[in-house]
Amino acid sequence: MSVILPAKATQPTFYFIGVTTTKSSIMKVFPEWAKALGLKDALIKGIDMEIHAPNQDYIDVVNFIKNDELSLGALVTTHKLDLFEATYDMFDYLDPHALRFRELSCISKRDGKLRGHAKDPISSGFSMEAFIPENFWKDHGGEVFIMGAGGSALAISSYLTQEKFGENIPSKIVIANRSQPRLDEAKAKLKGINDKVTFEYLLGTTAEENDKYLKAIKPYSLVVNATGLGKDRPGSPLTDQVVYPENSLVWELNYRGDLIFMYQAQDQAAERNLTIEDGWIYFIHGWTQVIAEVFDVDITGARLDECEKIAMTLR
Repeated sequence: MSVILPAKATQPTFYFIGVTTTKSSIMKVFPEWAKALGLKDALIKGIDMEIHAPNQDYIDVVNFIKNDELSLGALVTTHKLDLFEATYDMFDYLDPHALRFRELSCISKRDGKLRGHAKDPISSGFSMEAFIPENFWKDHGGEVFIMGAGGSALAISSYLTQEKFGENIPSKIVIANRSQPRLDEAKAKLKGINDKVTFEYLLGTTAEENDKYLKAIKPYSLVVNATGLGKDRPGSPLTDQVVYPENSLVWELNYRGDLIFMYQAQDQAAERNLTIEDGWIYFIHGWTQVIAEVFDVDITGARLDECEKIAMTLR
């Protein structure tokens, strides 16, 4: 089924390109943020697309935004990699993260030019700074186990392995995914990012296989659900029999949906001494980074604090 394009915009419009956009909290949050940020008359509209939609659908969406005067830009979830591959040659500018990881999470316009950004390495970094203890990797030598090999997995890996962190980096990053081609893409994109970190890429077609992989992860590690399971599709990438590594951090990137992965971790939180984080802070940073780009406004300091406060009251 072809994507249903919006009608021509009659006032400044910002789009959310996703799968089940009407269920997102952003539909309630954005109007209040727009008031606080002085974005007069700005609207948000969702564009729902099937996962791994046909290339032509992505081309049609980008073409619509590019040529519709009051369509100012978009945030992209789930489709970041596929949209890039289908449309990268339609953009006048692509930022370094977009070019390295071949993904797009932000579409904007500036001076008549269509611009594409991959904002996740920045927003995931802000999110992790909020819950990963200082010198966590240097003090404990732990690992990272990420289920899912999409844009979020690349962003997290990119952020955690920056040279500026010196010795405070994970000893190993393990990425498990149910599709071998996507694993191969991740391997190619992360090659040479930091030679001090060992990378391992595992095919995990079942939750039982992911349980087995997680069993081999060291204590004091970070375990991440970056599969979309629990939000775009029901379920968890792990079984209820999974055993988490002790003294570890568990990050559920979703903040809505059935969140089974998070509840599985909560069941073991006391026994295994787990620190559990959902995707709410990631949601806030992800959206504010893109809104700042699309509307060319500063959202830092007191403005960011105000946006966080507004979002929490509407959660």
